[in-house]
Amino acid sequence: MFFFISFSIFCQENTEEPKQINIVYGANFTKNETEYPGASIFSKDERQVQFEHQGADLWCDVAIYFQRENRLEAIGNVLLKQGDSVEMTAKKINYQGDVKLAKAWGDVVLTNADMTLKTDTLRLDRINQEAYYQDNGTVIDSANTLTSKIGRYFMELKKYQFLDSVHIKNPEYILDSEQLDYYTTSKNAYMYGPSTIVGETYKIYCERGFYDTKVESGYGIKNTKINYNNRIVEGDSVYFNKAREFASATNNITVTDTINNGVIRAHYAEVHKAKDSVFATKRAVSILVQELDSLYVHGDTLMVTGKPEARITRAFRNAKFYKKDLSGKCDSIHSEENTGITQLIKNPIIWNGANQMTGDSIHLISNLETEKLDSLKVLENAFIVSLDSISKTGYNQAKGINLYGQFIENELKIIDLVQNTEVVYYMYNDDDELIGIDKTVCSSIRITMANNDVEDLTFYTNPDGTIYTEANLPENSRILKGFLWRGDERILTKEDIFDEDDNNIELVTIRGIDNPIDIDAEEEERSQNENDPVNNIPNNKVTDPRKKSSSKQ
Repeated sequence: MFFFISFSIFCQENTEEPKQINIVYGANFTKNETEYPGASIFSKDERQVQFEHQGADLWCDVAIYFQRENRLEAIGNVLLKQGDSVEMTAKKINYQGDVKLAKAWGDVVLTNADMTLKTDTLRLDRINQEAYYQDNGTVIDSANTLTSKIGRYFMELKKYQFLDSVHIKNPEYILDSEQLDYYTTSKNAYMYGPSTIVGETYKIYCERGFYDTKVESGYGIKNTKINYNNRIVEGDSVYFNKAREFASATNNITVTDTINNGVIRAHYAEVHKAKDSVFATKRAVSILVQELDSLYVHGDTLMVTGKPEARITRAFRNAKFYKKDLSGKCDSIHSEENTGITQLIKNPIIWNGANQMTGDSIHLISNLETEKLDSLKVLENAFIVSLDSISKTGYNQAKGINLYGQFIENELKIIDLVQNTEVVYYMYNDDDELIGIDKTVCSSIRITMANNDVEDLTFYTNPDGTIYTEANLPENSRILKGFLWRGDERILTKEDIFDEDDNNIELVTIRGIDNPIDIDAEEEERSQNENDPVNNIPNNKVTDPRKKSSSKQ
């Protein structure tokens, strides 16, 4: 019985006849059955014609009123007011009372407390509280001027949906998009198609994202790219904040240094403009692009700081590097652009081809003009080891206090070992037959290299050495003090700089790509959340209108 009564009431409510358009002031009255059969024609005198319909008032110079059809054609200086909040002016408005739909032509202007909309043709749906245009429109509010070919305004949400050639002009930036939602209260924009934002110091491209137009802050979550402070930041999700001079990116990141031709890849990165720095972690690698031979540097954390001509690159914890024929590892790496010096700090080891080099500290020095490797220093307890390439059992060794190497065209050609030097070297004839094992002590040794192999040994200052047959030199005498072979750690490819933990990182889920966000709900949630990070960005220029009203709620 309850269902029947409810259903009956529902049917009665929905079958209720629409209310008639009422004449408030008719002024001059005529009829023209030839052109307007069944219509009453009203024209102004010293006062405009006025009609009323369910909370809306309309004024015009001439009105053609079809009472039976409950519709009205208003012509000349037309003004439609809905309560105290919405006004629309036009040269002509057709109004259908049964569906409460107005269609306006000619210099149409729709205004409320938040904005002004101008277009040539506009439809106003009073039942759904929506306005719609499809022949170019301009929206002006306190912060921005917005234009688009197609637009829909949701009055209750104070929200616009713009389509096709969307353009926002602000004194600080320009925004262009194929599809954009804009909230006139918060001044927040949500982009759904190819979009570009160009500010004084940045350029943003994305195909889905959010932008707070008041404070120039937002994020992109599809094909996002930010040109910022001579760097291009790309990633699955990229955040930007002009006031904090800050950008960050998450998942599959690339940060390109457009001046120094360097690249950082990682799964999390931050760019701080004021400090001219980049911080990166989660499988982070810095790539210095060189002629046919790029340098890859990895650490649990990477930091690149300094102006373009004085960049400093640091790799912290489990640092490794790789380039063709040269690789290494240590606890941390410190590289300075203006000196060309790269320091390997704490437990350093490098491999030049198959040659392993260790010492207390290792420096690689680049030529500042050519940016190619120039020289090498291994300081304190310098030690070179390589597996004998023929026997595969013995080890060629050379040691001294310090080692100095010289590169020619990025290839290590000359090695000088100085102070307390010793050598164990397997010597072969042209038929790869072992001649003997050279064991020598002297003040210094020069090793000439070719194709990353020993070509010649030169001993200086009273060398004391003997060439032993294999039978006459016991195996324990073939090893110099301090010998430690670490061939299983050698970095052979650029992928070897990453550990198992680096390769098994679980990427965070980027909200809104696989599951589209309910933007209206998100905007409502954002506006009511005092702790939302976007709402709390400092802004000295504009006061957030939501903060003004919060005390009244």
